[in-house]
Amino acid sequence: MNETLQMLVTIVVIALATFTTRVLPFLCFGSREPPAMLSTIEKNLPPMILLLLVIYCLKDVQFLAAPYGVPELFTIGVVAGLHFWKRNAMLSIFAGTGLYMAVVQFNVFSFL
Repeated sequence: MNETLQMLVTIVVIALATFTTRVLPFLCFGSREPPAMLSTIEKNLPPMILLLLVIYCLKDVQFLAAPYGVPELFTIGVVAGLHFWKRNAMLSIFAGTGLYMAVVQFNVFSFL
């Protein structure tokens, strides 16, 4: 196959797979209530994913060497406080990312 045809076939396959994954829940649960297990997963999956992201982000932090993980823990505290205060996930994500980048780039905790 030439390059253009291969690229078009790839795009069509990806588009069909995406469309199928978007339509499948409506076909399976369109006229009835979803099972209790699915409702439990729907309710608990976002916090579990966020917890995994926090653990993944902290896995390489050196807590026994300066700055002792202070920028990360400070940012996590600010993001948690901001999220409990405003209850806005996008605000928490963007503010946390911006704050962490500023703290790291400007070396705010260099005195430790």
